[in-house]
Amino acid sequence: MTQASEEIRDRVAALRAEINEHNHRYYVLDRPIISDAEFDRLLRELEALEQEYPELVTPDSPTQRVGAQPLSAFPSIHYKVPMISLANAFSREEVLDWDRRVREGLGGLDSVTYTAEPKFDGLSVNLCYEAGVLVRAGTRGNGVEGEEVTQNVRTIRNVPLSLRGTGWPDYVEVRGEVVIPKAAFVQMNQEREEQGENVFANPRNAAAGSLRQLDSRITAKRPLSFFAWGLGDCSQPVSDTHAGTLARLRDWGFQISEFFVLAEGIEACLSYYAQMSEQRNALPFEIDGVVYKVDALAARERLGFTARAPRWAIAHKFPAQEEITVVEDILASVGRTGVVTPVALLKPVAVGGVIVSRATLHNQDEISRKDVRIGDSVIIRRAGDVIPEIVGVIPEKRPTGAQPWLMPVQCPVCGSEVLRLPDESAHRCIGGLYCGAQRVGAVLHFASRRAMDIEGLGDKLVEQLVGRDLIKSVADLYTLTLDQLLGLERMGEKSASKLLTRIEASKATTLPRFLYALGIRHVGEATAKSLASHFGDLDPLMQADAATLQGVAEVGPVLAESICHFFAQPHNQEVIAALRAAGVHWPRLEVRAVEEAGPLAGKRLVLTGTLAGMTREEAAARIEALGGKVGNSVSRKTDYVVVGEAPGSKADKARDLGVAMLDEAALLALLERQ
Repeated sequence: MTQASEEIRDRVAALRAEINEHNHRYYVLDRPIISDAEFDRLLRELEALEQEYPELVTPDSPTQRVGAQPLSAFPSIHYKVPMISLANAFSREEVLDWDRRVREGLGGLDSVTYTAEPKFDGLSVNLCYEAGVLVRAGTRGNGVEGEEVTQNVRTIRNVPLSLRGTGWPDYVEVRGEVVIPKAAFVQMNQEREEQGENVFANPRNAAAGSLRQLDSRITAKRPLSFFAWGLGDCSQPVSDTHAGTLARLRDWGFQISEFFVLAEGIEACLSYYAQMSEQRNALPFEIDGVVYKVDALAARERLGFTARAPRWAIAHKFPAQEEITVVEDILASVGRTGVVTPVALLKPVAVGGVIVSRATLHNQDEISRKDVRIGDSVIIRRAGDVIPEIVGVIPEKRPTGAQPWLMPVQCPVCGSEVLRLPDESAHRCIGGLYCGAQRVGAVLHFASRRAMDIEGLGDKLVEQLVGRDLIKSVADLYTLTLDQLLGLERMGEKSASKLLTRIEASKATTLPRFLYALGIRHVGEATAKSLASHFGDLDPLMQADAATLQGVAEVGPVLAESICHFFAQPHNQEVIAALRAAGVHWPRLEVRAVEEAGPLAGKRLVLTGTLAGMTREEAAARIEALGGKVGNSVSRKTDYVVVGEAPGSKADKARDLGVAMLDEAALLALLERQ
């Protein structure tokens, strides 16, 4: 037997250290820094070296175990039946070789009945049921010891809290995958981006991060789903086949993959793989391969396990959806809410069967963190219908003279100022009343019930008006004619006349409604009321500087900056003038020198995060009913910051300024004492 050289020993040691680090980042921290494909290459290299030099195999090698140790922030949960990972196959030949070993292990059979199912790209969990009731749930962890996440799992809507039907064992562990649907993932990231929050890299990371929240109320707001794929420890037999077991699980109320099939022989498995590979991008969930398992449980007992995986199952992985290409340009793309997003224009490359020529870079912080520059060679990852993303840069291939990319100071669509407020990660075009990219969103907000209250202006109608260039700004609503409306789809004379009547009626409004309708960043209904009460009319407000604005109860430096920049934009001034010329008007308000009396009179509160027992609007209404003021930004004038779940930077600002902070229970106590 050839002895391993010092160079080989060093390489094995380095591979182990690197794989252990990536395991820790993936399983414990949920912050991987390399692709799955690269991780698989590292592991396969280590496996090959250990196979060639058996004397180098050690009990603590990554090839001998799954994952890494759980975080101490969660209670530990131990598994009598380990949650062992599967061996991987990447080619037809490897699958055929596995089938040969299975048939030989079962006495030389000509063919074996297998099951085939998608390999979900999520987080594996173990659900413990006693007397039909969910009592514990844990993550895979290192396969023998995981993290208990029972309260979080209880929030997943398709997880049965008690088993349906009859005939289930007194004790049973149900195993499966927690995932996030692709469509829900895209929507969740869009909402986070619009709120200036960091986005998730992919659905798997989002699912893992959601399930491992210390506050289960955060988990409850994430669109998680659970798919059962097997059993762990069980007090009595359930079925003599895997297919029968999944049928029982379905009877007990679990969701089973609709793509689960019985496959007679290995060629049927390979045919299934080809079929799922074609359908992969159309599936509602991310999968990274398919899983083949011997169906008969008695046959599984005969086959047994290797040191790290069952002999009776294998994961047939899809080719990595990653490629290397070149960033030819970086453009600033303006969304419907005004968020300006850097988008990389790429040298077209085929990734996962689709030609990719664009990739999102999310925001300035992300592009700076990854240090993506025009001309860079980059690794592109495409996961199903999710927008392609740049995973990383290859610095060695960077062209000489490549410069860091910076966000433009003017909107590429309308020329208005691009502004990043101190408490946000997103840059925004603040020409919201005029900007073509924001036109649909601006009109919908302007016409909404709490703003100008123009009933009948829905999404599809506004999209038609903008798409046909009948509206260039919200002021053009007041110049629409009957003939223009009759030219639109599904718009009859009666509907058109009724809409024009509602538009005409909206001209008589109030100053708070008008201010809210303008869509100024951070100016909600409560702030609009305060501004109107403080200034009495629009002109004094438009002329106010930041220092004057901060004289309003809850207006801090960030909000004052937002208001000043909005009214300073020439395009916004033009639209406001056009609205007034069209006849939009409101009564002038008497400026109040003293706040209305009330138990919370003079108190200024700011809400951040989500409240469990009431909406933020309801909380604001209760505070205002007692004479308090609810602001959108934190300053030294703020008396209390109410902190709900998943608070934003306002909580940090409160700590920095020493402002008193209340949780929801303390807020309720304050309200009920009054």
